[in-house]
Amino acid sequence: MSELPTYVLEREFDAPREMVWRTWTEPELLARWYGPGAETIIHELNVTPGGLWLNEMKWGGKSNYERVEYTKVDPPALLVWLHSTANSEWEASANSMMPDWPLVLLTTVTFTEKDGKTQLRLTWQPHEASAAELACFAAAIGGMDKGWASGMEILTELLAELQD
Repeated sequence: MSELPTYVLEREFDAPREMVWRTWTEPELLARWYGPGAETIIHELNVTPGGLWLNEMKWGGKSNYERVEYTKVDPPALLVWLHSTANSEWEASANSMMPDWPLVLLTTVTFTEKDGKTQLRLTWQPHEASAAELACFAAAIGGMDKGWASGMEILTELLAELQD
């Protein structure tokens, strides 16, 4: 089998690892940077293996839902989850704007501290995806940095604020 298409995001934050971890695991902090340009409403955040993160992003009078199920949690070093677009009942569902988008993405986020700074590495891979889903994801990788980069800018500002 060929290698799965993988999106990789790497960032360095001038903040201790425990603080960066908090911005990914505390609802009031996560809602401030996740989903830039939208109102982010976290309906549930249980950062434990088997726990759920149920996320709603509102913009333009519409709501988009996401369902995350954590599979591995190793504070403050590792988060692994299965990420899906969801319907309003929090069931994984096809992306209405991109019908061939993978139903589930395996997300891995590592937090490594070096010299008082935190190296963050996020990877996204289609999980148990069809050939059409793999092709759709591979074609979209080039544009994924735009959304993630906006969130990372807000996260950088949030971390600076938390250290003041």
